[in-house]
Amino acid sequence: MGQCGITSSKTVLVFLNLIFWAAAGILCYVGAYVFITYDDYDHFFEDVYTLIPAVVIIAVGTLLFIIGLIGCCATIRESRCGLTTFVIILLLVFITEVVVVVLGYIYRAKVEAEVDHSIKKVYDTYNGTNPDAASRAIDYVQRQLHCCGIHNYTDWESTTWFKETKNHSVPLSCCKATISNCTGSLTRPTDLYSEGCKVLVVKKLQEIMMYVIWAALAFAAIQLLGMLCACIVLCRRSRDPLLITGGTYA
Repeated sequence: MGQCGITSSKTVLVFLNLIFWAAAGILCYVGAYVFITYDDYDHFFEDVYTLIPAVVIIAVGTLLFIIGLIGCCATIRESRCGLTTFVIILLLVFITEVVVVVLGYIYRAKVEAEVDHSIKKVYDTYNGTNPDAASRAIDYVQRQLHCCGIHNYTDWESTTWFKETKNHSVPLSCCKATISNCTGSLTRPTDLYSEGCKVLVVKKLQEIMMYVIWAALAFAAIQLLGMLCACIVLCRRSRDPLLITGGTYA
């Protein structure tokens, strides 16, 4: 019965190590996705520390690949030293992922305040005739999120760009994708996106942070199971007088 328990734990552990390799790729993808998306919205969110969870999760993903390799070798060889190292590293990574979840929730709560602080300044620096980075960011966000202005399209009336152009129109990025002859004129408001960008930018950034949180939680649960199985093998084998360090029998 004891040998059966060890065999089952070893089988699960080997399977989990294969999952760790897959998880390594997924975590690195999630972290890279956060970086790429942040680059599109960085003008609306000035706190670069928001990227800390993404940096950590990429590091964890890289470490998981190494953990999977150590775990497979240690499990197959039944190496007490290898399994102990495997459990210790898993425990450290588990703690790190808990930290990522906490940081994710902290920065997710800060998103709205950060966007409030930055978005008006970004819109005030818009220059449609010679687009700079901030202008491109606004046009990108308005097209991607189907929004116009901060709260609605009338917010453009208070911008420097609107006053200088004096054509009573908003940027073409405010035009609905289904309207082919839209000029951005405020005399045809039905051609424009009616929803403001602030709420949608906040929602998008919070969604990105939730991807990090859920990824960290999911793989933390898998690692917890991996530690449990490794501990079972270690505890059962520690009672076996034939087992020596290195996983061979006398």
